[in-house]
Amino acid sequence: MAEASRWHRGGTSIHNLHYRKEVQITTTLQELLLYFIFLINLCILTFGMVNPHMYYLNKVMSSLFLDTSVPDDERTNFKSIRSITDFWKFMEGPLLDGLYWDSWYNNQKLYDLKNSSRIYYENILLGVPRVRQLKVRNNTCKVYSSFQSLMSECYDKYTSENEDLADFGLKLDSEWKYSTSNTNSPWHWGFVGVYGNGGFIFTLSKSKSETKNKFIDLRLNSWITRGTRVIFIDFSLYNANVNLFCIIRLVAEFPATGGILTSWQLYSVKLLRYVSYYDYFIASCEITFCIFLFVFTTQELKKMKEFKSDYFKSIWNWLELLLLLLCFMAVSFYAYCNMQIFLLLGQLLKSTEKYPDFYFLAYWHIYYNNIIAITIFFAWIKIFKFISFNKTMSQLSSTLSRCMKDIVGFAIMFFIIFFAYAQLGFLVFGSQVDDFSTFQNSIFAQFRIVLGDFNFAGIQQANRILGPIYFITFIFFVFFVLLNMFLAIINDTYSEVKADYSIGRRPDFELGKMLKKSYHNALEKLKLRKSQKNEDKNMGDLAEQPKRENLDENELQRAEQMKKWKESLEKKYYSTETQDNQPVTQQEFRELFLYTVELEKELHYISSKLNQVMRKLSGLQY
Repeated sequence: MAEASRWHRGGTSIHNLHYRKEVQITTTLQELLLYFIFLINLCILTFGMVNPHMYYLNKVMSSLFLDTSVPDDERTNFKSIRSITDFWKFMEGPLLDGLYWDSWYNNQKLYDLKNSSRIYYENILLGVPRVRQLKVRNNTCKVYSSFQSLMSECYDKYTSENEDLADFGLKLDSEWKYSTSNTNSPWHWGFVGVYGNGGFIFTLSKSKSETKNKFIDLRLNSWITRGTRVIFIDFSLYNANVNLFCIIRLVAEFPATGGILTSWQLYSVKLLRYVSYYDYFIASCEITFCIFLFVFTTQELKKMKEFKSDYFKSIWNWLELLLLLLCFMAVSFYAYCNMQIFLLLGQLLKSTEKYPDFYFLAYWHIYYNNIIAITIFFAWIKIFKFISFNKTMSQLSSTLSRCMKDIVGFAIMFFIIFFAYAQLGFLVFGSQVDDFSTFQNSIFAQFRIVLGDFNFAGIQQANRILGPIYFITFIFFVFFVLLNMFLAIINDTYSEVKADYSIGRRPDFELGKMLKKSYHNALEKLKLRKSQKNEDKNMGDLAEQPKRENLDENELQRAEQMKKWKESLEKKYYSTETQDNQPVTQQEFRELFLYTVELEKELHYISSKLNQVMRKLSGLQY
């Protein structure tokens, strides 16, 4: 067997080397093609779940219930409610007008409403809306002894332990009596608390006049008390034109500090999935997705069985496992959501006089959309696995891997300073500036400062001395010093990697070369291009000699490039014109260092060959 070149492992023939490369090329192209089909299918599946009508439906409902002003006060709407008086004005004004549409704009009867309102004439109000209140008990907090003569009552913030379960007020109807929850809806995460289900609940009437009288009666009998901590207004709509459900929740929180904080949730979801022909096409994509998931899972199990512990040493294998986990979670969420829709949808629509709790279905449907969104994100990231063999991507991965230790060390130093400034800002400005009201807000505010979005006037007004000092020192140390250090680490490492690639140190396996070679082979088989072998026969003895020594075309190019690079260095640094006291630049030092490394490799190679010769001679003597 011919002796292998020093660029290959000993004992590997050129025929086996080419065979392994051909197999690698074929396998990679097959995986790439299969994965692109999977990615296209996943994109069709995800884009089929959403459409622009969801945004427009949320927009018109937001305009109707959130932006409509209360009577006799154009500056007050649901978003700007700050007092109990404003809250009742909203309930008796914009909320009633928005929920009850029983006639056309010219006061003619709309059409056969079947005892149901048509919001904006197109959206059916499902069942009746529900209003729910949660309260806390008196004496859930302790008044300081010096103030007990001034204030004998104390209502703490809402927790499940502080919740008031006792009947109050008139104690006649359901709105005055505590009701436990009979649904599976999740708890609500508000601004100042996490609120459970149940509470003091009542549903609105089908008649606008009856509902208005109900609101007036509740207002006159003080349904909202000092112990009130939150009020939920829930209702659901369905638009048959675009096959969308809109689940709306308006929330008014009554914190222990006084005042009202308003928030809202508008979920436009497609609960009835298979109606049109396009929906059935999406269903076929879902089946294809499950087939791909089974195939990819089988492949990864085979790899794990073959490579065992070595399988987990590759970052791409971890990405594969993460992607498979997300896919299985998406399938599980999809199955659970569709099962709940199948079981509950008919029951929710059966009675038009009750509140249908679609919030539970919308909540899990939104979680399913979030899982799909994260899945498609990592599915696109996985493409880097196939293009990492490209020269540019290889440079990027080499740069990140080389400077990883420096980046970790820099990150520790950066976040020590960053969190120190975040705590300083929270303690100094937290009580007066909204951006620093919590420690989490302080962290996000500092990231915004780095990006150029900041409120210097608010910081300065909060503290005229520490405000400017905090801002100037943060900008100097974080923006001008630390961020430029980070860029310098990346830039310096990238220059080293690029210098290595300029002298021929690059991966042999590049996807671009693979595709180009496959394309040329196809042209040769179709006789549209001359065979490379026929062209190589015209080469001189200078090229034939290395080929007889088992060097392929890529090795010849690298060897020729290495030779030219060495000759240029010798001409540059060994000429008689070079002065001994001439300073050496950083680029020249890098070139000389790389040249020294190459000479060391050659000396090691020559030394190993001499050792082999000496061992053979010693064997002949005996």
